[in-house]
Parts: sequence; C-alpha cells; structure tokens
Amino acid sequence: MKWFFTKRKNDNDEQMMDDENLSTEEILEKTDEILEKYDRESTYRRNLGKFTWVVLTIAVLLTLFHLYTGYRGSFEARIQGPIHLGTALCLIFLLYPAKKGLQRKQKGVPWYDVVLAAISLCVGYYNVFFYEALVTERIVFGYTTPDYIVATFGILLVLEATRRCVGLPIVIVAGVAILYALYGNLIPTKLFSHRGFSWNTLASDLYLTTKGIYSTPIQVSSTFIFLFLLFGVILIRTKIGQFFNDLAYALTGRFTGGQAKAAVVSSALQGMVSGSSVANTVGSGAFTIPMMRKAGYTPEFAAATEASSSTGGQIMPPIMGAAAFIMASYTNIPYSQIMIAAIIPALLYFLGVYLAVHYESKKLGIIGVSKNLLPSLRDLMIKQGYLLLPIFVIFYALAIGRTPMRAALLAIFIAFLVSLIKKETRLSLWGIIKTLEEGARVALPVIAACAAAGIIVGVVVQTGLGGRIADGIIELGAGSLILTLVFTMVACLILGMGLPTTANYVVTATLAAPALIQGLDVPILAAHMFVFYFGIVADITPPVCLAAYAAAGLAKANPFKTGVTATKQATAAYIIPFFFVINPQMLLIDYEIPFLTISVITAIIGMLGVSTAMVGYFIRRTYIWERLILFAGGLCLISPDIYLGLVGIVAIAAVLFMQSRRPKENIQAPTISLS
Repeated sequence: MKWFFTKRKNDNDEQMMDDENLSTEEILEKTDEILEKYDRESTYRRNLGKFTWVVLTIAVLLTLFHLYTGYRGSFEARIQGPIHLGTALCLIFLLYPAKKGLQRKQKGVPWYDVVLAAISLCVGYYNVFFYEALVTERIVFGYTTPDYIVATFGILLVLEATRRCVGLPIVIVAGVAILYALYGNLIPTKLFSHRGFSWNTLASDLYLTTKGIYSTPIQVSSTFIFLFLLFGVILIRTKIGQFFNDLAYALTGRFTGGQAKAAVVSSALQGMVSGSSVANTVGSGAFTIPMMRKAGYTPEFAAATEASSSTGGQIMPPIMGAAAFIMASYTNIPYSQIMIAAIIPALLYFLGVYLAVHYESKKLGIIGVSKNLLPSLRDLMIKQGYLLLPIFVIFYALAIGRTPMRAALLAIFIAFLVSLIKKETRLSLWGIIKTLEEGARVALPVIAACAAAGIIVGVVVQTGLGGRIADGIIELGAGSLILTLVFTMVACLILGMGLPTTANYVVTATLAAPALIQGLDVPILAAHMFVFYFGIVADITPPVCLAAYAAAGLAKANPFKTGVTATKQATAAYIIPFFFVINPQMLLIDYEIPFLTISVITAIIGMLGVSTAMVGYFIRRTYIWERLILFAGGLCLISPDIYLGLVGIVAIAAVLFMQSRRPKENIQAPTISLS
C-alpha cells in the first residue's frame, strides 16, 4: 500500500528518495548489514554449508526440550541448566565465527569451531551425566582432577562464546571478577581486600555448583526466558509487526507530527514482543525512519525518535526485557506483580518521548497525514485484530497467577492457532521447523550473557564484594537519597555502555540495589526497577549508545548527534525512576487511588515541563530563561512535597501565560507529496 506524506525540501531529498525506493529485499539486506555492524548478536554465519542440517537439528531439539519441560515441569537446576547451556554453547561455536566480519566470508564451519562445539557438549553435559556423584560423593570426598579440568574448560568456553555473540566488554568484566577472586588478598585497601581463592576452589564453585554460572540468571533463562523469546519469534512470523505499524498510523497519523508519533506507538507495541533495543530499532526503523525524513525531520531526529522509542520496549508489559524475569527470582516477587508495577513507568516513558516529538513537530510546523489516506482503525481491528489475542492471553494468564512458564506455553499455543486463520500467516511444516530453529538462535546471546553474568555474581557473592560496594555507595551518598540515586544511576549507565541489559541488571542488582534497600529503606521492587530502568536507558546514552548508532546507520545520520538527540528526547524519561523511588505508589506499592492519581498527574505535568524545556517550544518558541523555568518546574514536580509541586505547577503555568500573550509565529507548513 502506498502512502501520502508531508514533505519539506532539504539538501538530502535526492538521497532520501533513493532510500525510499528500495525494494523490500533491499531494505531487509540493508537492515541485516546494520544489525551486523551494531548488534553483535546478529553476526552469525549465513552460509553453514554441510553443517546447516546439524545446526537445524540441534536448535530444533533445544527448542523442543524447552517446550517439553515447559509442559511437564523443569528438571532439577543442575540438570536443566547444563542441558540448556551446553547445547547453546555448541550452537554458538557452530554459528558465530571467532572474529566479527567472517560471518559472510566463511563458507561452512572451520574445524576448530567444530572441535569447540563438541567439547562444549561434553563439558556441558558432564554435570548431567555425573549429577549423582557431584551432589553426593563430591560433597563428602571433594572434587577430582577431571572435575577441575571440566570446570576450567567450562568457564573458558563460556567466556569465549560470550565474546563471540555478545561482545568483549562483558568478558572483560567477568575476567576482572575472576582475577579479583584469585588475587583479592593482594589488594591493600580493606574495603576491597579478601582472603583470595585458589583456582580449583573458584572453578569448581563457578561451574560445578549453582553458585556461579548455574545460578539464578541461567536458571531463569533455562526455564521461562527461552519460552518468551520463542513466543516473540512466533508473533513476528504471524506478521504482527506490520499490523502494529498500521495500527500506530491509524491511531496517530492524522495528528501533528503523525509520522514520528506513529513510530513511537509502533515501537512501543513491537517492544512488547521484541525485548532487544537494537533489533527493535532496526526492525521497525527500516520503515519508520524514511517516513519521518520525508515528513521533514532531520536524519538525526528521525533516528533518535526510533532509537528512544524502541529502547523503551524492554520496559513495556506484558513481555519486558529478559532481565525482568531475573528480577522476579532475585526479589521473590511474582513476575505478574512486576509486570503490573511497570505499567505506569512504561506509559510515562513513552509519553515523555511522545511529548518531545509533539513539540518538535509544532516547532517545525510538521502536520499529520490526511485522515482519508490512513488505514481505518475499525477495518484494521475487524480484519486483523485477532493478532492481539496472544498478547491478551499472556497478560491475562500472568495476571491471574499462572507461572511464567505456563503463561508462555499457553501464549505460544494460542499464537500458533492464530497463525492458522489466514493463508499468509499460516505456517507450513517447514515454517514450523524454521520457527523452532530461530527460537533457539535468538536465545543464544541471552544464554551466553546470563552465563557470563553468573560468573560475576558468583565472585561478588563469594568474596562479599556486594556488601562492600553497597556500604561504599551509602557512604558516598552521605545519607542523601537523591545523591545515592544519582550515583547508582551513573553506575548503571556506565555499565550499560558495555554490558547487555540482562548482564547490566544482574551486576547492578547485586552491587548497587542493596545500597538503596539496606541503607535507605527503598522498597525492594522500587530499587530493582530503578537499576533495571537505567540499564535499559544506557542503550541511548552517549558515548556508547548502540540503539542510537544503529538508527543513525539507517538514517544516514551522525551517530553521536543521534545519541545526543535521543537523550534529549528521553530526558523526561530519565526522571521517571526518581519519581517511583521517591513515590513508590507509582509502582502500585501500597497505593491509594486519590494519591496515586495526584502522583500521576504531577508526573505528567513535570514531564511536560522538562520536554518543552529540552525542545525549546511550548506554545511559542521559548527563550533561554523560559526553558530554565520550565526545566526547574518539571524537576520540582518529582518531589512528593506538595509545596514544591505547587511551585513547579505555578512555574510552568507562568511560562504558558507569558507565551500566550506573545504574537503567534508564522511557521511555514510543509507541502504534501505522493510517495
């Protein structure tokens, strides 16, 4: 279907039109190239040669194993985890080359990767085959030399597999953690020193017990994270992504800046099933970014809008990022409660980006799309509304108390049934097999990240580093909640520069969250949501902001400027975690409807002030001093103190009144052209 869009003349029109006339195949090829450049998870081999069937068989068996355990119940952690990880490591060495860039150059799988894949299976399944001995004899008589050799190989293979499919930064952090465990006795300062561990003790604890690699992250990954990722794959194959795009345009396309607002709504919807900032950015951005550029937005703004919107997908219920499931295990809070608690912060996040887009559009004079050129919301829901059924099912199943495993399994079954309704979404036998294979493949980076994060967690717990870091943060914050929150935020953003969201959350939940909980009596859910939230926002925070860089690649924009613009768009969103820590009612913790309503309203007004200050437009273009007043007013509304809130509201209202007294600017409206 062809669309009409508003258009403004600029120097990039010729190149822009070239991009927009690409075929679907060329667009997909372009997005693949960008994913491989900015997303390490996408650097897998495309040409496996004779190993194609080997990978297909192993991947399908891994998916079937998780479907079976999802239905019949998981095995004991020391059996479920090693099967999950050992098979995943085998697939990683068969799929991911030793060096980035070889995935398209190499044909087949080199002999050394075949050897590593075979060793991974042997080492991974060692815990399964010798399970009885490891939980009985070894406890009494101690570990044997073969145990230590297997543990050593297991740790090294996890680190190498993680380097290949996740990236080097998390491997460096895990490597530093191991060195700290081995040589912590040499550190002079009492804050960080400990007695030190021998390699045999450390390796056996990290690999042969549930204290390290097979701790909570991999246990959660081996039970329900895998099933939720498979659910997302099935939804994508039912073409729900295109439905979300059409739905977003039907809802917002006719309003001011409708093209950019549709990108925000579409990314929010797709984020519910994606779970990856970069993948969501590239997947939806391939279509939304050219539309925004044609409407008259700069390449940097179009890319930033897509990046900031897609990044928020990981905090959007019902299917949030993988770290949210680990949070449920860490906090002993049911995932259903975490999902419900995230609703208001998620909506406020997207409202903040939406407001930034709205006022930028007002400033530029970008109008929406004529209503008669947009898809009919009524017709869309009648013809394709059934595609939303699996999402409603999973939300309902979790809300009534079903376990995440059962909810995911039920949603997968419903999604499969939904795919049968129309021919274009119906899966053939081969399509089902490829879906099972893809379900395993998309889970590999998450499994590797969870395993590497388990190493870090194991060292932190064994050495007592977590308690020391928490004490240090509390002392640095000098008893001030705001200061402690700021230091914790900075730590999350710095870690987020190199660690994937899952690993970032695991580390900060171990090191930083206890400082908020123990030292400042922050509710456990609020503390963990705080570090989870900023771990995600790190994907659009310069200087390392992979989601923004990926979007810039699609828009042919300056990557760093895109990151800065995305940060400006999401500035209001950076404030939301402070809102719900200072006022836990925002997470629906011990809330009362009247006070919750007031809190949400003040939060919205606060974001309005901050967004207009960053954009430089309210109902008129703002002067510098007006922007300062708007920003300060927005910050005042963070505090639950009623007097500060009133000051903030008065400040924002004063700017509104003063601007309404000024003459209206004459903004040249964009012209309309046919795409």
